[in-house]
Amino acid sequence: QVQLVESGGGLVQAGGSLRLSCTASGSIFSINAMGWYRQAPGKQRELVADITSGGSTNYADSVKGRSTISRDNAKNAVYLQMNSLKPEDTAGYYCAAEIVRRMDKRVYWGQGTQVTVSS
Repeated sequence: QVQLVESGGGLVQAGGSLRLSCTASGSIFSINAMGWYRQAPGKQRELVADITSGGSTNYADSVKGRSTISRDNAKNAVYLQMNSLKPEDTAGYYCAAEIVRRMDKRVYWGQGTQVTVSS
């Protein structure tokens, strides 16, 4: 079994900051890319940022310059530091990771953590 557990969401005023964390646990051989996605009510889930096992990063234009994704391979963890938050950043944030196990490789998702930015 593999689990991804997110934390760090909450209610923050516009202009504030939050740091999201996600840790993978279970029978894991290795983890390839890890990333953060978000989904606002009535909208499709979209990529916020992702990071390869080697540390290469990719950001959505909407968060570029305001967010930083990082990971700790020893802890099977990925983080998202979000600054200068805007009301339009309000969404459920989901962690995803491509996890290699002994017999398979696939993407696992966390349950999500809510981020609400008030104006």
